[in-house]
Amino acid sequence: MMISSLSRAVDAEFAPETAYLNTSTCGLLPRRTVDAVKVLAEQNATGRRDGAGDFEALDGARDGFARLAGVGADRVAVGSSVSVHVGLIACSLPAGAEVLVPEGEFSSVVTPFAVRGDLRMRYVPLAELADSVRPGTALVAFSAVQSADGRIADLDAVRAAAAAHGARTLLDATQSAGWLPLDAGAYDYTVAGGYKFLLCPRGASFLTVTEEAQQSLAPVFAGWVTAEDRWGSTYGPVAKLAPDARRYDEPPAFLSYHGAERSLALLNEIGIDAVHGHATGLAARFRAGLAGLGREAVPGETAVVAVPGLGDRAAELVRAGVMVSNRAGNLRAAFHLYNTEADVDRALDVLSG
Repeated sequence: MMISSLSRAVDAEFAPETAYLNTSTCGLLPRRTVDAVKVLAEQNATGRRDGAGDFEALDGARDGFARLAGVGADRVAVGSSVSVHVGLIACSLPAGAEVLVPEGEFSSVVTPFAVRGDLRMRYVPLAELADSVRPGTALVAFSAVQSADGRIADLDAVRAAAAAHGARTLLDATQSAGWLPLDAGAYDYTVAGGYKFLLCPRGASFLTVTEEAQQSLAPVFAGWVTAEDRWGSTYGPVAKLAPDARRYDEPPAFLSYHGAERSLALLNEIGIDAVHGHATGLAARFRAGLAGLGREAVPGETAVVAVPGLGDRAAELVRAGVMVSNRAGNLRAAFHLYNTEADVDRALDVLSG
């Protein structure tokens, strides 16, 4: 999509009242998404529908994420949070299995494994992740983009190292899906919380599972929504689970998924390549401006910009109408399709004092 077309699409869907550079914390909802949630909420309030929501909308969101992730919809499970998806994977590892993760990785990617107590956790610097895979490593779990500082993992190197040693891979795309192209089929599992760069209401989250990895992933949270025949499986044990990744679905938060269907449709209409070029271009402008102020950001071609030691300026920026966050002592700004050069310049003006 050309920049002018992107701008028209954004103008129709967003009207931010601040310089909103905080998508790494929570993305803005498109107008179409807000409208879909309002309609369903009103129907639930007035008794004008049978049930809390539509599985058609749920499967529409599944299809929309599958398109963004480059996999078939049969490889996508839906749920409510990354930690539950990761917990499902953690439940399927044998006792004593080694899980390799980067130091400082986001808690939801690490904790479900750590709390088991019978897995061997190994933590290494992100830059050494690929070189640290070894014989006996069962799983490499890591984020494509680090939450604390926006660094992008060496995805090709980690995949190659895992394949060489027979380790499975779990990629968290929560800070990347929606602006960084994703090939979910290249990993055994991917997880992505929908409420950041995917612009979905919180309560929508996505898990992808390759067909081969599905063979060893137990559907420990199975219920009637995971049945091949949903409405024929509402009483007693489910006789036959869905044959694909839908067997890992959680009972849906319909308000979230009625909205998520619309948000993911918007991203597919615009195209991730267009979003990527726009967001990383603004991030580069911000990095250059910071350098002009004598402040060096964490290097990288990423939409998430972190400035070490400047986290204490976040509150000042927020008071000035520039929404950013303080993470691990870093000032973190995240750029998405609804941001502009004026947002960048406003943030730099405040920081310049």
